[in-house]
Amino acid sequence: MAFESPQTSVREKGKAWRQALAFSLEQWLEKEREQIPLWVPVGLGIGIATWFALPHRWAWLAFCCVTLALASAAVLLPTGGRARRMAVSAGILACLGCLLIWGKSALVGEPPLQRATFAVLTGEVRSVSPVPSKDMVRLLLRPVGAPELPSLVRVNVREADMSPAIDRGATVRFRVRLMPPAPPSLPGGYDFAARAYFQGIGATGRALPPIAVIAPATGGPDMRNRLFSHILDRLEGPAEGIAAALATGDQGAIAEDDAEAMRRSGLAHLLSISGLHVTALIGAVIFLLMRTMAISRRAALNWPLMLIAATGGALAGIGYTLLTGAEVPTVRSCIAALLVLGGLALGRDAITLRLVATGALIVLCLWPEALVGPSFQMSFGAVIAIIALSEHPRFRAFAAARDENGWRKFGRSVAVLLMTGFAVELMLAPIAFFHFHKAGMLGAFANIIAIPLTTFVVMPLEALALLLDLLGLGAPAWWATGKALDFLLLIAHGVGGSPMAVALGPALPNWVFAVMVMGGLWCLLWRSAWRWLGLAPVGIGLLAILLNPPPDILITGDGRHVALRTEGDGMALLRDRAGEYVRDALTESAGYDGTLESLASLPQARCSADLCSVLLDRGGRSWRLLVTRSRMFVERKAFMRDCQWADIVVSDRRLPRWCRPRWLKVDRSMLAATGGLAINLENGTIRSVHSPHDAHPWMPRRGRTDQSRSR
Repeated sequence: MAFESPQTSVREKGKAWRQALAFSLEQWLEKEREQIPLWVPVGLGIGIATWFALPHRWAWLAFCCVTLALASAAVLLPTGGRARRMAVSAGILACLGCLLIWGKSALVGEPPLQRATFAVLTGEVRSVSPVPSKDMVRLLLRPVGAPELPSLVRVNVREADMSPAIDRGATVRFRVRLMPPAPPSLPGGYDFAARAYFQGIGATGRALPPIAVIAPATGGPDMRNRLFSHILDRLEGPAEGIAAALATGDQGAIAEDDAEAMRRSGLAHLLSISGLHVTALIGAVIFLLMRTMAISRRAALNWPLMLIAATGGALAGIGYTLLTGAEVPTVRSCIAALLVLGGLALGRDAITLRLVATGALIVLCLWPEALVGPSFQMSFGAVIAIIALSEHPRFRAFAAARDENGWRKFGRSVAVLLMTGFAVELMLAPIAFFHFHKAGMLGAFANIIAIPLTTFVVMPLEALALLLDLLGLGAPAWWATGKALDFLLLIAHGVGGSPMAVALGPALPNWVFAVMVMGGLWCLLWRSAWRWLGLAPVGIGLLAILLNPPPDILITGDGRHVALRTEGDGMALLRDRAGEYVRDALTESAGYDGTLESLASLPQARCSADLCSVLLDRGGRSWRLLVTRSRMFVERKAFMRDCQWADIVVSDRRLPRWCRPRWLKVDRSMLAATGGLAINLENGTIRSVHSPHDAHPWMPRRGRTDQSRSR
């Protein structure tokens, strides 16, 4: 070494180090070779999620170019290794995901109505969805003779204004005020506009009576609506809405108090037709077919019983999916169940993460927009957590059946359920925080009783009652079903009423959610010790959640509603007469579970009929806030003085240019570009619903309209 060139020595050492690193990477990938295919839907999902996150087509095109460039660069890696193939595949899959959702949005979606309008709408009824809990009915209509309207419109009709002649195929006419599908009113809120775009709904509204029936429906209600009405007729009280939801997936008859109790207790998943319901039905059909065929000695000895039973279960699952409306969550559960049945029929171990990956890949190819919805994330997240836990050697050894007394077996079963419930809750907590700004803390305990009660008592009793109704003998079974559902609601209200049932938090930034999801997938999809590196991003996300400060000021997208965080960690609202929907949106976005005070009642606020001025002490200084309360004319001289005095001015109208506050002016023109705002005065950050240059196809082009009007 003393006679070697120093440069040559360093170069050779660097080459040896790179070779050792590449060899170690290949060794690790060799150990994980069975887990590598599980990342295929993840790569596709990254491209889909990026399309939703980036604002316009140039950014989408740049992402595709970058991913393809990375894939091309990976081709230069040494041939024959798994790392090279994985890097090339990852770039191509991410690009394909972005192109997939981009292409579907261009070919399938329905552009929204550009502005609110009054119209006399003549339309053909495509579907009827009763919502008894709100005394209304939702109609999906195809406008007739109105080319200026979207091809599909959803309208709410009061139950008292409905006629028996209004059903699928009927033609009706009424006056209606149509609106574009509503975007989130605040950052982190539910984006109905995006969902409506992919469902083909271009406008929503409320029908004004009278409703004229131009042509009555030729046929009666579909099977789902008939089943829904039949169950409501057979039961009374809160149980009827739960029973109807379990059978049809329609939650319109559930009272808001009961629905909130189910959400707080972690039992809301029982109300939507998903894997639990489809699996229970298919399992029951397979059990009955196997027992029935086993009666015959010839069938038991000569027939392929499992294949026949699996075929019957598959047909039952498909029929149940069609009966409940073939919603995306139900179709997703049906696809997964069919894959399981196919594995069982072939004699393979079907309950694996590869099954989950295959189901996710099919869903993403058919419905890529489902990726950003909580239903897709929570259902697949729960299944991944359950299977990953069940595949762990220590858990499998603990849960394995053994020869022991009844009490020990019962205790072991309860422990397994608890461990599974905790794993699911841990996996779903970030998803719940991101979408709903709250996460259940006692759901694992509630589900220990609720899931067996629903699967082995409520659903069999309800199925028996429906069968006995064919003979007119279903009354006793319906009575038993009602009592079981009353017990389920008792559990929901008891657990949901606990102050420890739910942990609240303000809306999370997108990067926190993305980091936690990728860290969780890294932990769950790999099997070697390197999997625990995923705990680092999960820990970063948890720290970000704990340190995420609640916003000081919340402003809805229309500028009419403003909420402030007060000194005692309370909240005050500008307009006392705001409805429950607005109040719930504001409190959820702020992670607040108390009562909203009146802003005018604050000691640091001075309000007139037209304006409110408030002093807020944040970040070591006093912030001066000025908010308009009415649309009345305010004298220019006085308003100019107030604007110059204020740090922040908020108004639901367009403010003149001479209104120049010291820091921020929020008026109708700004909100049209950004949507609702969440302002943190401690660090001077502002979060908006969307960026000013957002060009996703469900965004109304309000900016151009407003500019033309102002001119």
